[in-house]
Amino acid sequence: MRNDDIPPPPESAPPASPERPWFTRRSTLVVAVAALAPACLAGWVLTQALAGAGAGGQDAKPRVGPAGSPRAAAPAASTPAADAPTPDAAPAKGLAGRTVVIDPGHNTGNFQHTEEINEHVDIGTNSKECDTTGTTTNSGYMEAEFTLDVSLRLQGILEARGVHVALTHRADRPWGPCIDERARIGNQAKADAVVSVHADGVSSGNRGFHVILPAEVKGGGADTAKIVGPSRLLGERIAGNFARTTGTSPANYLGGGTGLVVRDDLGGLNLSTQPKVFVECGNMRDAKDAALMASPEWRQKAAQGIADGIVGFLGG
Repeated sequence: MRNDDIPPPPESAPPASPERPWFTRRSTLVVAVAALAPACLAGWVLTQALAGAGAGGQDAKPRVGPAGSPRAAAPAASTPAADAPTPDAAPAKGLAGRTVVIDPGHNTGNFQHTEEINEHVDIGTNSKECDTTGTTTNSGYMEAEFTLDVSLRLQGILEARGVHVALTHRADRPWGPCIDERARIGNQAKADAVVSVHADGVSSGNRGFHVILPAEVKGGGADTAKIVGPSRLLGERIAGNFARTTGTSPANYLGGGTGLVVRDDLGGLNLSTQPKVFVECGNMRDAKDAALMASPEWRQKAAQGIADGIVGFLGG
């Protein structure tokens, strides 16, 4: 406020006494202004604080670069940790202490160790190759790469919900493990659920996912009587959630549109003593399915769908 903005005293006001010169009135005004200043400053600080709080919200304006244009966001990394969303759910009380074993199908090193993986192992009802190479897309993306990626994403989601997770391998060995060892890992962990992650490799035009359930078999070291029922429930939970989360359909070439198939020839199922299923996430030999599986975003959805099914099965 300038000095010439000070209004004259009202006509009815008595003249200033000689003991109180004009500058005392000015001093009174200065004191009033000084008293008002902290309130104004506090209001300004509050306004800035509120504006700053909104900077990280949905209404915040984009950052601008030197040229004044919105600064482009860095491309998202294709690693599971980078693509996985921050879990927005606290660990479920019902999942504390539960154990899940995830079995990434095949191993990228199997291609260089065909002699070892062709050795037969006992699967109870008969014998079968230790492991196989798995399939690939037409562009060479290996099933073993896909299954490990989805499995690591799945592990992160489940651990965020309080589940203890173990993997049968992390491609940290030259080849394998063999199918009997994969089953043994789940058995020894006394897992509440075991899920083997795979992708199919049939002819083009065959599309969609399916979940393989154990048949009731008994022979040698195989006896699935106790796990057939709970494994079917696990498979049903996964199939429903997988379809809903990924937006894909059950396989159009087997399972009668249910997304569920029962088999008695898989050692990983025959030798399991814990509820277990295989999830065939799609057909890598079909271009449309392959394009989905090559997408990190879709792989995250696949992991989420499987995780939701497991959590539903566990009662979380």
